[in-house]
Amino acid sequence: MSFLMGDDFETDFLEKLSNLVKQNNYINPQLFSKYDVKRGLRDISGQGVLAGLTEIGEVHSSIMDENELIPVPGELIYRGISINDLVKGFISEERFGFEEISYLLLFGALPSQNELIGYKRLLADNQKLPDDFVRDLILKAPSKDIMNGLARSVLALYSFDDNADDISILNVLQQCIRLIATFPSIAVYGYQAFSHYHGNSSLFIHSPQPELSTAENILHLLRPDSGYTKLETTLLDLALVLHAEHGGGNNSSFTTHVVTSTGTDTYSVMAAALGSLKGPRHGGANIKVIRMFKDLKQQVKDWTNEREIESYLSKILNKEAFDRSGLIYGIGHAVYSVSDPRAVILKKYAALLAQEKGLEDEYNLYTKVEKLAPEVIGKVRKMYKGVSANVDFYSGFVYKMLNIPPELFTPLFAISRIVGWSAHRIEELVNAGKIIRPAYKCVCSRREYTPMANR
Repeated sequence: MSFLMGDDFETDFLEKLSNLVKQNNYINPQLFSKYDVKRGLRDISGQGVLAGLTEIGEVHSSIMDENELIPVPGELIYRGISINDLVKGFISEERFGFEEISYLLLFGALPSQNELIGYKRLLADNQKLPDDFVRDLILKAPSKDIMNGLARSVLALYSFDDNADDISILNVLQQCIRLIATFPSIAVYGYQAFSHYHGNSSLFIHSPQPELSTAENILHLLRPDSGYTKLETTLLDLALVLHAEHGGGNNSSFTTHVVTSTGTDTYSVMAAALGSLKGPRHGGANIKVIRMFKDLKQQVKDWTNEREIESYLSKILNKEAFDRSGLIYGIGHAVYSVSDPRAVILKKYAALLAQEKGLEDEYNLYTKVEKLAPEVIGKVRKMYKGVSANVDFYSGFVYKMLNIPPELFTPLFAISRIVGWSAHRIEELVNAGKIIRPAYKCVCSRREYTPMANR
């Protein structure tokens, strides 16, 4: 390709380089079938390529019957215990569950009363960030994206750790507990800085309170008056529990295993996991759901009219509405087909919060879209497996009802999932596995070197 310099050299040259990159990196999709490459490490039925073993979490969505894969209602299992049983347990006893589930995921067993008290004290003792950390590393250089700010802060904490590169289990456990304890403050302070410097809002910096649960502390740190209701903290705590772990095969947990396998430090591993979670195909999906519903409410005049809703959803699939991606956000999952257990649980309690907030009409609109979207997708597209609402479908709605700003939706996911990442990092270290290095086949044809004068 010949490069001709235009008046605006840099723009012209970069555009030509961009076209060259696209041209020389394109791989014929037929080659993936030819060499039996499972793109995304998943086959056409949605089953993942087995890449490792774990005792931390299990995602179950099908059974094998006479050599035929049969979809079943989804199950999420933490350390061998159904998420439904765990949620029923702490909610029936009117306790917050996130700290208890955090203990279970990290240590492999449910805590006794005294063990839970001790673990909560450990988290409280590690809530304080290093002196001047908030002022110098969060407030002085506020990020326009809180996830990037989280990652930067995590990498900065490396400099405050005298044993940052020590990957003994005891030291890594201490590091992980410190990160679990400080993530709420880092995320919320990052948002407060963003809101103040980029949104001209008042700056509120509250200190975390050691006697509060993680969910209570998040709302305490976020709200100017630090106020909240019991139902609000119950719903936020539930959301944290449901997002804490999802097996070793989800992108960010797999990233944790991959980066841990190199022998690097905890802070580098967690920053990499944060970068993975930030993507809209992973942790950023709930924001897309909220934006899609905002557009839907502007386009659909009668929220009770199923034909109007179906028409809008068809336009989305045909890339004629919303962001023209062809995706109905919050519907469908890489693993679940019949149902996502997290969405089922969250939907039930979201109804209670909607009633408290006077948002029943909006909740009913969500349930209608949940019902109609799989039907519309079935009419428009060929499906290899069923689709259903995933956890992102209702989590964004819950956060919106809690008046949590969209900029914090994905960071809330991270505040929860840091527990799962920590468990997976420790599991990878305990088993001292090989560096994770899958094979890639090069399909580029061989060429002779061309001297400069002949190019």
